[in-house]
Amino acid sequence: MSLPVLYSFRRCPYAMRARLALRVAGVPYELREVALKAKPAAMLALSPKGTVPVLRLPDGTVLEESLDIMVWAQAQSDPGGWLVTGTPTEVQALIARNDGPFKVLLDRYKYASRHPECTAEQYRQQAVDLHIGPLNARLATAHCLLGAGPSLADAAIFPFVRQFAGVDEAWFAQAPFPALRAWLNEWLESPLFQAVMEKHPLWDEGRARR
Repeated sequence: MSLPVLYSFRRCPYAMRARLALRVAGVPYELREVALKAKPAAMLALSPKGTVPVLRLPDGTVLEESLDIMVWAQAQSDPGGWLVTGTPTEVQALIARNDGPFKVLLDRYKYASRHPECTAEQYRQQAVDLHIGPLNARLATAHCLLGAGPSLADAAIFPFVRQFAGVDEAWFAQAPFPALRAWLNEWLESPLFQAVMEKHPLWDEGRARR
């Protein structure tokens, strides 16, 4: 029986969270690492929007959104209880804030020169007020965002907090978010994250056709 095929880019936070979910669920799959500047025709044929991740299931079904891939993976096997930690409303609200207004601010913080309406520091403070500060407050009273153990929200949000922390590492290291830093470091040091961040050569579409 053929395996699911995942088109991925190692550093993309959306692809990262899809790989986390597939790995923790123990779902075997074929990884096709792609270059976003030279997207393979096979991926574009499945998903013309041209973003990763894209998961093709053995029955031909194509999942084009990282959250759909995460939910599908956990529906196959959920040993960590990601799908049952927190209420669906809580999970959806946290991820919606992360993927919507926080992601906009994160991109502007990272590339402030492209968005001169505000300085990088102003974008950063807006992101802190909206998302980073509230996440730290949650984690000050619980080990994970929705309780003692990780939820789908933790895995979905972690790659974006990682990006935020990496924009100015010196600032983040001394910022008043100790609970968030501890949570982030636990994810960064986990065997799960280390496994999904292993480097792989780019998938050679031409060789695959021969």
